[in-house]
Amino acid sequence: MAKSRMTSQQTNGAAVVKGLSLVDRFLPLWIFLAMAGGLVAGRFWPGIAGVLDTLRIGTVSLPITIGLLWMMYPVLAKVKYEELGKVAQAWEQFGVSLVLNWIIGPVIMFILAWVLLPDLPHYRTGLIIVGLARCIAMVLIWNMLAEGDNEYCAVLVALNSVFQIIMYGPLAYLFLRVVPGWLGGEGTIVDIGMADIAKSVLIFLGIPLAAGIITRFTMIRRKGEEWYDSVLMPRLAPTALVGLLFTIVVMFSMQGERILAAPLDVLRVAMPLLIYFLLMFAVSFAVSIWRKFPYELAATQSFTAASNNFELAIAVAVGTFGIASQEALATVIGPLVEVPVLIGLVYVALWVRQVFFKSEPSLQKA
Repeated sequence: MAKSRMTSQQTNGAAVVKGLSLVDRFLPLWIFLAMAGGLVAGRFWPGIAGVLDTLRIGTVSLPITIGLLWMMYPVLAKVKYEELGKVAQAWEQFGVSLVLNWIIGPVIMFILAWVLLPDLPHYRTGLIIVGLARCIAMVLIWNMLAEGDNEYCAVLVALNSVFQIIMYGPLAYLFLRVVPGWLGGEGTIVDIGMADIAKSVLIFLGIPLAAGIITRFTMIRRKGEEWYDSVLMPRLAPTALVGLLFTIVVMFSMQGERILAAPLDVLRVAMPLLIYFLLMFAVSFAVSIWRKFPYELAATQSFTAASNNFELAIAVAVGTFGIASQEALATVIGPLVEVPVLIGLVYVALWVRQVFFKSEPSLQKA
């Protein structure tokens, strides 16, 4: 019986992989090639980091902004905004998501940073900054690839954006200034205002969200919903992955020299990050299975909880401690670990659906 079940699960896993497009099936390969390409560029063209770093407005990097907007726009254009009313009733799921994102996530990152980096306080501070920045960008990509609910994801991203503006400053003060004092450590003051966070949210969510809404309703009115979903979206949606790969190349090009110069530090910082992403993903899926959430909501919930807003974290670290600081390097290592880990978890989520959600109805069909 056990052997039969194992064979069935292996068959289902193979079917999931075969069901992906060629680009999606080998996405981990493309990501690692993009990472390698960025490292090579940073290693053999030392001036590229300086060139890319000059292309910024304030703390906002223009190359990374272009990549993120390019990545998010097709995903947000795919969202069926006219159906958002269906997920507005999912109050239990929203409550679980807020607890995971704004209580459990920051606490877990704080604990991991203090336990695994007791002798590296600057890197520890950088990790805590990452843990406080909840994802409003790349989660849209992971959710799309894992076949989560796009509408629910859009609402969660908007909800986290509002909470980010309100909660980031107070939570940064609590976890970096107050709690370390309770543990006998030295607190750190992070100077970040609501206006700075609001600017980040406006750029990285507001612009692609507005573009997606305008595109959807304008083109549906002109060409019809069937053309939009069956013709335009299949052409536009894959370009989001191009934006993702472009962003990865830029990030690794800008930080490649520093990463290669301190490989042991990178590994030490990467360890708590790896544990954090896996733990948040597992806890979220376990809660979703326990509460009998549909797979589409469970997947969206898990990727939202396990992802972080690296652009905000980097901006806070750079603005407070400087571009050459260990705090800033720790925030940069965040997405470098997150990207390959989360793409691997896409495959895990698709496998989990086959094993634990066979009889669960989808939100769209409800």
